[in-house]
Amino acid sequence: MLHLRDDDASVVVTPEYGGAILGWMDDRTPVLRRPVPEAILRGDVRGFGCFPLVPFCNRIAFGRFAWQGRAFDLDRNMGDHPHTIHGVGWQRAWSVRDVSRLATTLTLRHDAAGDRARAWPFPFDAALSYELSGTRLRIAITVTNRHPGPAPAGIGLHPYFPRVRGVTLQFDAGGVWINGADALPAQHADVPRAWDHANGLPVEQSRLDNCFTAWNRAARIAGIGGGVTIEAAAAFRHLQVFTPAGDDYFCVEPVSHVPDAINRGDLPPGHGMHVLQPGESLSGAVTIALSRA
Repeated sequence: MLHLRDDDASVVVTPEYGGAILGWMDDRTPVLRRPVPEAILRGDVRGFGCFPLVPFCNRIAFGRFAWQGRAFDLDRNMGDHPHTIHGVGWQRAWSVRDVSRLATTLTLRHDAAGDRARAWPFPFDAALSYELSGTRLRIAITVTNRHPGPAPAGIGLHPYFPRVRGVTLQFDAGGVWINGADALPAQHADVPRAWDHANGLPVEQSRLDNCFTAWNRAARIAGIGGGVTIEAAAAFRHLQVFTPAGDDYFCVEPVSHVPDAINRGDLPPGHGMHVLQPGESLSGAVTIALSRA
């Protein structure tokens, strides 16, 4: 584990567990949800504070897709979940390229050889950096195609925020994907009034697992310290909002493509995965900042 520290702010990064953030505290304020003790023992980043999404985001339907006329089957990577989810990076150990008191850069190489092709059939390199500055944390992700031909790619970030009483979420979006019974996007629509976060909505009663489109790449969470802001680079074209019933967290996930994009050739422009040529990279950064109460 690596500890980044700046005055009262402390971020714990776990290269050995998916390059994830175990936790982020500012004095006594948890900016991300506190890690689940059992998850620490298991090394399960779904119980941590945040993890990267690479080389795809969210779900691939039933672990199957076709690319350039060839069919691929992926391993189910989340227990009995029917879909393959969240990419490769969150379940791999990353290497530490450099580290200082305020920053670290991690790297991951996926060679797609043998059984590893069932995790993702296209080899890639990834880099992940964390840079702490006072109450601001900048997280940058890069994926580079090492396949001899063009390959699909995506990047995203999966932070968990504490679902404290009175917390609200605010952002602007032009549309949203409505899910079917299989938890996959079924219809793109205007944002329903009940889901319109432009003026902020309470998280406590929210029940979402939906991808918002044409968002302004800025979100604000009120009720954690003096408020948390999220600012995302242009690569993160969409925002997945996950507010599961009965849990003590919620997720606000900047992502580069909609769920199951690889299986949907009729998506509107800008909703699909990027297609990288050999040696080409996709990069973006997300800055999360806390205002002190």
